[in-house]
Amino acid sequence: MSDSQVVVITGVSSGIGRASAELFAKRGCQVFGTVRHVAKASPIAGVTLVEMDVRDSASVARGIQAILSQTGRIDVLVNSAGVTLLGATEETAVEEAQALFDTNLFGVLRTAQAVLPSMRKRRAGRIVNVSSVVGFLPSPYMGAYSASKHAVEGLSETMDHELRAFGIRVALVEPSFTRTNLDLNAPQAASPIAAYDAERQLVVAAIEKNVRKAPGPEDVARTIVDAALGPWRMRTTPKGEATLLKRLRRFMPAGPVDAGLRKNFGLS
Repeated sequence: MSDSQVVVITGVSSGIGRASAELFAKRGCQVFGTVRHVAKASPIAGVTLVEMDVRDSASVARGIQAILSQTGRIDVLVNSAGVTLLGATEETAVEEAQALFDTNLFGVLRTAQAVLPSMRKRRAGRIVNVSSVVGFLPSPYMGAYSASKHAVEGLSETMDHELRAFGIRVALVEPSFTRTNLDLNAPQAASPIAAYDAERQLVVAAIEKNVRKAPGPEDVARTIVDAALGPWRMRTTPKGEATLLKRLRRFMPAGPVDAGLRKNFGLS
């Protein structure tokens, strides 16, 4: 794919989505970034902001149609919008998990379904779904988030098989800890259970420590741009910790991986 692509990125208000939008624009792409409220969003040089809520099918349809009416095509869709939640699985209300999945999984499904008719008609396109290393690893006290990313991985692989015949490929980007407000200000389950307090506090402290020392979203953004514009690969991890974790998961026995994961999260 060349750099002169029409690129749509969801969730560009901050973090990985915003950094990606900036980088695509610098690469010469025609970039549309979605936000829930345009009036409240900070402008991004070279990026057209589009009001769209990935949790609302009608909003997604309007947003994608508005872009297509201007450009006639969408070459790349990057699903970056996401939310997180801290809490033990027992503490997590079904309604909280449903709200998280509504953005992290069903948001991906809604936007993909909105862009695919035009991509199929042109028999070309690339969809990049931003997953996480917790899409292939467990994440204590982030069960709903980890489950949503596992689901995104399964959905993405399946879609890629279905869409190849139309010249469309689907790719995953799997970052590790990234220094963004999403993780630093992660909400916690609304109904905590006292029995989990001690371990939960250890995990929250470990997450905050890892996020504060993690690289910023620019590294992930570069990986997303490569996944969108470069040769197709199903999975891409940013250099550093994410790539190391991917290799450990693939080549090391389960026992040492489990022990290392617990240590990293502050668990005995």
